[in-house]
Amino acid sequence: MLIADIRTDALLDLDLQYEWYADAADEDLAEQYLAAFHETKEQLCRQPDLGRIRKFRNRRLARLRSFQIQGSFHKHLVFYRVEDDTLVVFRVLQGMRDLPRRLLEPPGAE
Repeated sequence: MLIADIRTDALLDLDLQYEWYADAADEDLAEQYLAAFHETKEQLCRQPDLGRIRKFRNRRLARLRSFQIQGSFHKHLVFYRVEDDTLVVFRVLQGMRDLPRRLLEPPGAE
């Protein structure tokens, strides 16, 4: 099983989405979102090949994989790479966004 390294941008993505759910609905839903992310992360640590390899033109995005957050948050994607014995989570974004641009922008940029 791999260990997980959640990078700063991914943590900021999670914080922003948590705040959005807490404001738009309630903290229970925000907590469910975080729990679904952590369940998905653990699943990817056990089976890192579940995510599909994305094909982006930018070299910084090479070998990046994505996988849907489980449950009712399936529109959100975890973007990661496997580096040695580590699952490196780079971003957590809604999949309907302009992904190549959004992956390179800092969290919260519009």
